[in-house]
Amino acid sequence: MSSKRPKDRQGADKRPVSDVSSGVGLSGLLGLFIWIAICRNWPQIADAFSLPGPREPLAGAYASLAALAFSGTLMVAWSLLVDKVHLRPSTGIDWKNPRPSGATLDVSITKLAGLWATFAIIGFLYCIARWYWDGQYLFAMEVIGAAAVPLFLLSVPYVLWLDRYLVNPRDGAWHFGAMLIGREPYDVDKVKSHFRSWAVKGFFCAFMISILPGGFAYIVTLDISTITRDPVGISMGLIELLFLIDVQIAMVGYLLTMKPLDAHIRSANPYVAGWVAALICYPPFILMGDGGPLNYHPGTSDWTFWLQGHPLLLAVWGALLVFLTGVYAWATVIFGIRFSNLTYRGIITNGPYRFSRHPAYLSKNLFWWFATLPFFATSGSLTDAVRNTVLLAMVSGVYFWRAKTEEMHLLSEDAKYREYHAWMARNAPITRGLSRLGRMLRPRGPQLQPAE
Repeated sequence: MSSKRPKDRQGADKRPVSDVSSGVGLSGLLGLFIWIAICRNWPQIADAFSLPGPREPLAGAYASLAALAFSGTLMVAWSLLVDKVHLRPSTGIDWKNPRPSGATLDVSITKLAGLWATFAIIGFLYCIARWYWDGQYLFAMEVIGAAAVPLFLLSVPYVLWLDRYLVNPRDGAWHFGAMLIGREPYDVDKVKSHFRSWAVKGFFCAFMISILPGGFAYIVTLDISTITRDPVGISMGLIELLFLIDVQIAMVGYLLTMKPLDAHIRSANPYVAGWVAALICYPPFILMGDGGPLNYHPGTSDWTFWLQGHPLLLAVWGALLVFLTGVYAWATVIFGIRFSNLTYRGIITNGPYRFSRHPAYLSKNLFWWFATLPFFATSGSLTDAVRNTVLLAMVSGVYFWRAKTEEMHLLSEDAKYREYHAWMARNAPITRGLSRLGRMLRPRGPQLQPAE
């Protein structure tokens, strides 16, 4: 095997091409901003067109859902019309050689049996998990409940249509259906892979839907005139907008897990450590929340408390936090319609992933350190300061653990990711710096004396 590295025309070490172009995420941003502008200016729009209804901004929970349609439509259009992702071999689709509908009917029926049984299992788990019926999750259950029947019905024509074009229509849903029906041999590993993929969708879709309304309502109703002369207010407003971008684009990614868009889940993380590391960062399993063993907030306050009375420092600190949040949102937007936790849906090598393999985790943790300043305690207690600093360091350790389990998954799945991983080790400034720091901190083994 040749050890030569790929070179571009100038002879430089060439970065692997990303599976998602930047245009997908940018088109989604455009759609989101258009909808936010409509919602914020709805009273004027309603007056101009003599529309019925109240004259107030559209800040309701379902307005936040409508934002997904604006973002998602433009992202799909870019993917199909510009990037032409539906023509890629990685979709597993051969559009030029459709089978007769009768030739795939038995396969489709078996697949629908597996798919509907999967829906039923997820619905049952929603019913018995108490946390889904309290607080912000009530909205998610309302939405999912309303979508359940249309989802069941639309799955029929979708599966019947797509199976005619799939090179191998016997996917994980088919293998699960074959296991239930008992007429044909099935692959247990494919059934397990199917359940891991749908576990990701079931868990994270409910969570993401539950947090959509809050940030959207804040941005739509924000009085910009009250914050323009306040550096803290400007920073907070921009941070909330960036978090809204992250949530909205990520939710589109979870919804558009479809093979014709080349956005399907190739595999979900098969390692237990990867699931544990991820789930302890989200409710109801979260360890960093109130009462959790890694809660680093008691006895602390935020950056505005410690820097009050220093307007220049507040402005600089706020700008730093906005920058870190911007990197975090950028790391989601660059995924386009492929964002998802715990899954492999293609390789991202552009945007902030040119500088770090895990820009979202890095920027998020730096944000927490700079926003919380855990080494200061409002109680004046050295014990509180030490405890909170250590606990936040442990939280950062959890995200380091997540990063390593994700790398382990992707390295085992895709030669392109292995190429990207190696390229980053050679070229990415942040990755190289952190690797060098890790080598410096790693204990050295005993030095062997040369033989006489």
